[in-house]
Amino acid sequence: MLDHFVTFVLLLPTPMLNNLNGILEKHRHVQEELERPEIASDPLAARPLLKELKELTPLVEKIQYYLNLQQQSADTRKLLTESDPQMRALAEEEIEQLDKQLESVSEEIKTLLLPRDEADDRNAILEIRAGTGGEEAALFAADLLRMYSKFAESRRWKWEVDSLSEAEAGGIKEVIVEVRGEGAYGVLKWESGTHRVQRVPVTEAQGRIHTSAATVAVLPEAEEKDVQIKPDDLRIQVYRSSGAGGQHVNTTDSAVRITHIPTNIVVTMQDERSQIKNRAKAMKILTSKLLARARDEEAQRVSADRRSQVGSGDRSEKIRTYNYPQNRLTDHRVDLTLYKLDRILEGDLDEIIQALQLDDRTRKLQMETEAVAK
Repeated sequence: MLDHFVTFVLLLPTPMLNNLNGILEKHRHVQEELERPEIASDPLAARPLLKELKELTPLVEKIQYYLNLQQQSADTRKLLTESDPQMRALAEEEIEQLDKQLESVSEEIKTLLLPRDEADDRNAILEIRAGTGGEEAALFAADLLRMYSKFAESRRWKWEVDSLSEAEAGGIKEVIVEVRGEGAYGVLKWESGTHRVQRVPVTEAQGRIHTSAATVAVLPEAEEKDVQIKPDDLRIQVYRSSGAGGQHVNTTDSAVRITHIPTNIVVTMQDERSQIKNRAKAMKILTSKLLARARDEEAQRVSADRRSQVGSGDRSEKIRTYNYPQNRLTDHRVDLTLYKLDRILEGDLDEIIQALQLDDRTRKLQMETEAVAK
């Protein structure tokens, strides 16, 4: 198969070409492994290979499509030597269309060859906190929580609230949610940052528009192998829960506060009646926070251009404005404005996320091209 890439490979930078050859070889190897009788008869052994094959197949199919187009173009060019002028004109028209298709598919292949974030396939930890704006900010945080729950429902992801602190007027001070589903982190990571809302609060008698904000952080769910935590680095405190809980409140020390001393990251959990369950949840959140911190530090070392890290989790960055009077949403990272805020608040986030993914791929391709040029 590689013999047919003489023309095609000239369109690719050398690092991508090397990656391409490795991917084609890996695809062939995985197929051969799955055909081995001892693997084919063992679903447990075949599972990781099937997953790898699923990841590789779209790229390989796109390459095969490119080669078919290339062959069609070569066959059609032979018609340019025909004596019939009408036949030559038809051939020229078809070649023009094929060239456009070839260029488009080659760009798609370049995008597929870009390094993937291995965390994209993981579950996500979603945190929402009310920011400036008092009770109005808390109400907006509750609106964001509902929006994301609707979006998760549309994706058929599992949704579990780990920790919830409610405000007096029915809003939310802070909430932590586990979102479990294929590619949850890779999709939701674009939501990290400061979300600003402009609307007339229900308590505003004069009808004036107020501005408030909430922060969103999306973390990839960590695995044990990702972060090594020394017991000596932890300060664990237990105390009596407050808030909802009926007779259980203030009767047992079930709430848990864990402090990671080297980073001063603090996680508290009190929603469960069991201290053991609260501690397990707190450790899961802490591990994910430490993983996110390590990923951010590595990204800063690798890239001097922070704009390439759209949605990196920097909560000081104002990423989006929700304007209720105009039914308008603006994502400031990609200059995207949509006049369908009512639908977006019902979980219709696909157009926004696709725009952010496209912007991210474009930037990565540009960085790859610039790196090759140097």
